[in-house]
Amino acid sequence: MNEFGIKAKNASIASLGLGNVSAAYWNLNAAELVEETIVRGEGMLTDTGALAVDTGEFTGRSPKDKFIVLDEKTKDTIWWGDVNFKFDADKFDTLYNRVAAYLAGKEVYVRDSYACADPAFRLNIRVVTEYPWSNLFANNLFLRPTHDEIMSFDPEWTIVCAPGFRAVPEIDGTRQHNFTIMNMTKKVILIGGSGYTGEIKKGIFSLLNYILPHEKGVLSMHCSANIGKDGDTAVFFGLSGTGKTTLSADPNRGLIGDDEHGWSDKGVFNFEGGCYAKCVDLTKEKEPEIWAAVKFGSLLENIEYYENTSTVDFANISKTENTRVSYPINFIPNAVDPSVGNVPKNIFFLTCDAYGVLPPISKLTPGQAMYHFISGYTAKVAGTEMGITEPTLTFSACFGKVFLPLHPTKYAELLGKKLKDNKVNVWLVNTGWSGGAFGTGNRMKLSYTRSIITAALTGKLDAVKYETLPVFGLQMPTECPGVPAEIMNPRATWKDKDAYDATANKLAASFIKNFEQYANAANEEIMAAAPKAAVNA
Repeated sequence: MNEFGIKAKNASIASLGLGNVSAAYWNLNAAELVEETIVRGEGMLTDTGALAVDTGEFTGRSPKDKFIVLDEKTKDTIWWGDVNFKFDADKFDTLYNRVAAYLAGKEVYVRDSYACADPAFRLNIRVVTEYPWSNLFANNLFLRPTHDEIMSFDPEWTIVCAPGFRAVPEIDGTRQHNFTIMNMTKKVILIGGSGYTGEIKKGIFSLLNYILPHEKGVLSMHCSANIGKDGDTAVFFGLSGTGKTTLSADPNRGLIGDDEHGWSDKGVFNFEGGCYAKCVDLTKEKEPEIWAAVKFGSLLENIEYYENTSTVDFANISKTENTRVSYPINFIPNAVDPSVGNVPKNIFFLTCDAYGVLPPISKLTPGQAMYHFISGYTAKVAGTEMGITEPTLTFSACFGKVFLPLHPTKYAELLGKKLKDNKVNVWLVNTGWSGGAFGTGNRMKLSYTRSIITAALTGKLDAVKYETLPVFGLQMPTECPGVPAEIMNPRATWKDKDAYDATANKLAASFIKNFEQYANAANEEIMAAAPKAAVNA
């Protein structure tokens, strides 16, 4: 047991209504949590020293089972609907007491941690978990207080995570036996029925998406961020498969963070103290930084091994495609400490456009930036059938719709104000198809996209000539170092220009249709930035 022990803070655990636990282990270090997990038979070490566990029934988040308590604080501020579901305040109290009764007589693991690397916005969090490996995850993902800070730690929010507790919907008011419930007034996040650790991480992200924009005037962002040697900060937004992690991992730039950030008047700051990376098909060649981070202290979830070994087979997705690894951010060699940067100079919206309509890069006006931010567009390619597959449109507001407690226009208008106040360049980058849609054209070469990002970061696109893309009204540079000039205009890459025009109008119509749900709350500048689909498209 480490120096913080289990006795000094028994009163604190009782104040949470958990005084009947058999033992509360406080702030164990990574080695102790690994040992506890192995002794309990809940995990094993791989040949690299990483701890591997199975999260059980749930290997991903369950967004339909995420609730916010309806009370005076939330009734008129939350964006209620298909993302934020209401939960009765009295039902929450009853359910919390039932979870406390379930934990009575059990050992629990308590961690004092915090979110937000900028001290001005620091949020102290106490995490109480049923399993030691859930506590290791919290240690990896949240920011870690110093020894002196631990001794005088005063938590503002509490997370109670009890994966072994199964709710009874008829009694508890949940949808099914698993749940994540946020109580804004009592400042508690209650998690039960699911061992998937991402519920812990995204519970705090959703909370910060409420507190920071609504109460602090800080833009919360689902993005990665890095910083150059001259202190220029870049931010990368993008849904899964667009290249957010890959393109922000630049050996010539320091990593601020890979997933969640805030933008204050002073600059950008990481919410977290670690990374939660997908590791399906992970190789040393493709992702050397992540590969090297899979070592003692990191936590692998739902992986499989090569037969009769403790060597991870990252290509094996028999349990889930969502295999994950979490580790402290200092496992990445070029991570900056503290995880903060200046006001962004460049922002990149990454989209994998499988329709081949959008340019490799275009520069957005503030109005267009707000519009495309709210839209959060990408297109995914599903499994093939007879070698032909229709792309699947995906729109996710602010590149993270499921984590937004407030209406998307609140974040977009805050973004627009910051762009104008700071004269930030915003770029829309297509990492998808060129020369035709999926099945006809070709995927944009990663080397071209890297050259495009580098050119934007170094100001080499500032003085070149631009032309306007019809329908979408985007400003496209006609040339870029390291990229063939003939691919800069997407329409020029299509052999059949009429087919391009028809596809562009079809995609524009999808944008317009998707935006109808936000139009009533969007201002004139945002609405004016919408694409102009032909009437007969």
